[in-house]
Amino acid sequence: MSFAKVLVANRGEIAWRVMRTAKAMGYRTVAVYSDADKEAPHVSFADEAVRIGPSPVGESYLSIDRILEAAHKSGADAVHPGYGFLSENETFAAACEKAGLVFIGPPPAAIAAMGNKAAAKRRMIAAGVPCVPGYQGADQSDGNLEKEARKIGLPVMVKAAAGGGGRGMRLVEREADLLAAIHSARTEAESAFGSGELILEKAVEDARHVEIQVFADAHGNVIHLGERDCSVQRRHQKVIEEAPSPAVNDDLRRRMGAAAVAAARSIGYRGAGTVEFLLGADGAFYFLEMNTRLQVEHPVTEAITGQDLVAWQLKVAAGEKLPLTQEQVTFAGNAIEVRLYAEDAYAGFLPQTGRIDVWRPASGPGIRVDHGMKEGLAISPFYDPMIAKFIAHGATREEARLRLVHALRETVVLGPTTNRHFLIRLLEHPEFAAGEATTAFLGRHDFPAPAISDGHWQLAAALLWRQSAARHPATLRGWRNSNPEPTPIRLTAGNTERLLHVTGAEPIESAPFHIDGEDIVVDLDAMTIRFTDTTYAPPAAAAAGSDGKLRAPMDGKIVAINVAAGDSVSKGQTLIVLEAMKIQHQLKAALDARVESVTVKEGQQVSNRTILVTMAADAAAH
Repeated sequence: MSFAKVLVANRGEIAWRVMRTAKAMGYRTVAVYSDADKEAPHVSFADEAVRIGPSPVGESYLSIDRILEAAHKSGADAVHPGYGFLSENETFAAACEKAGLVFIGPPPAAIAAMGNKAAAKRRMIAAGVPCVPGYQGADQSDGNLEKEARKIGLPVMVKAAAGGGGRGMRLVEREADLLAAIHSARTEAESAFGSGELILEKAVEDARHVEIQVFADAHGNVIHLGERDCSVQRRHQKVIEEAPSPAVNDDLRRRMGAAAVAAARSIGYRGAGTVEFLLGADGAFYFLEMNTRLQVEHPVTEAITGQDLVAWQLKVAAGEKLPLTQEQVTFAGNAIEVRLYAEDAYAGFLPQTGRIDVWRPASGPGIRVDHGMKEGLAISPFYDPMIAKFIAHGATREEARLRLVHALRETVVLGPTTNRHFLIRLLEHPEFAAGEATTAFLGRHDFPAPAISDGHWQLAAALLWRQSAARHPATLRGWRNSNPEPTPIRLTAGNTERLLHVTGAEPIESAPFHIDGEDIVVDLDAMTIRFTDTTYAPPAAAAAGSDGKLRAPMDGKIVAINVAAGDSVSKGQTLIVLEAMKIQHQLKAALDARVESVTVKEGQQVSNRTILVTMAADAAAH
């Protein structure tokens, strides 16, 4: 099973991270890239790179034929799938083996065994691994699922059997919502995974999401490397991960670790994997699923164990034994990771697209930043909008937490809106700081959008004035033979417009900023705001969205249209369902109105800010 050249069948920070270790171990590396990624750092970092197609994932990163063709063209003799994309695709793993390539991951049969939640749960029950009570049977009719849900007892989770990442998943607390949840989960699952099969599980409320890192070799050795706590989630997607879990003691770690090892042994596992559990407040834990790949959050395990898990993957794939026995695994300190996304956390976590104009990630003792970013690179609508992972390690949990907050505050990222300010608020929240956050944390607490301060408005206006003066030093703007005449500057941010007056004599607080055409993006106190100079534009007649035009909030695909011309609609009513970055977004009316026209069709791809529906305010509208 020896190999010398590794093709990484992934992109961005994932590919870059895998290649760093592969190069350090002496392997040559091959990057693959789509048209959208031709300038990405992982492409230039690799020893060589092969184009695999246009930007859509189905024509590039999810195309098995194109990946194998790239391996053949480059002379690679091994393939690392990274995490995401084809990393848990048994067909891909089998195709690599058939092509004579070493697949740096588990055997195809092991991937298949855990690829379907229903089948995996049945297998775990047989192996004696504790599982959440529920239904994972073959009868998928609406009536039977409703009956089984009532038998389990509400609240229940409706889940896509073939899915992950929170897609095709619904929490049902009222019987009246059950049928609609089944229908919407099935529709989303069919779109995301090509299968509408569902399972039902008893909702373990106020639980913790705790996962165990397992590793197995081809010599019969299976061990675990401790746990990660991933309880802070939004839409069932992880926001903060840490190791060890504040809720796990040595005895519980031993028992959960033994269950995870049993799960891996039961399917003949090899390589890196993660067994995920729900941990109840009473200390009982239940199997959720097994991810047959390396996880996004693996750096926190690396931090507390001092091990390089990608190096372990490469060694196991080469036929070596695991570097450590269970007894030799030790843990030191605490580590916390957050995912920096191009998303508006204060607007339903809407993904954002656009160019990263300024990128200066923080560094320092105990800080690690995994990313695939550089200035001028765009966040594409074709892929996940994660920019970077920030990991902090410390002797104690509090030291790691404080280091991570400081690193986020010191980081400068200007361009699309990010969740940086939101992450800081989470890390500073007393409940998280105390180590008490559960999966109910984000649902229990309200994190409203912070108001844009007067200082932000005035700073943006003053910066624009100075930039204009620097570009046009001969201008007489604001000139008087006595004192400077204030210059009016009208700015718009989001739905708010303000008229500011600048003399040029105002002290300007030091703040990172970037001017992009008529826009200025300003970073002040970890809040990054985009202001548009509308001084010479007609004043806004109404707030965006309430002007009778429903616009696409991002690039995406129209998957459902719920209204037609002539319909009366109510404020908050869902008019259009837009799918973008693997998530379905409900686009709602901003006012009571009458629909004048629907300008798109189902299945149509649309760009950000495209007008989808036009409406007229109607006093008679209900």
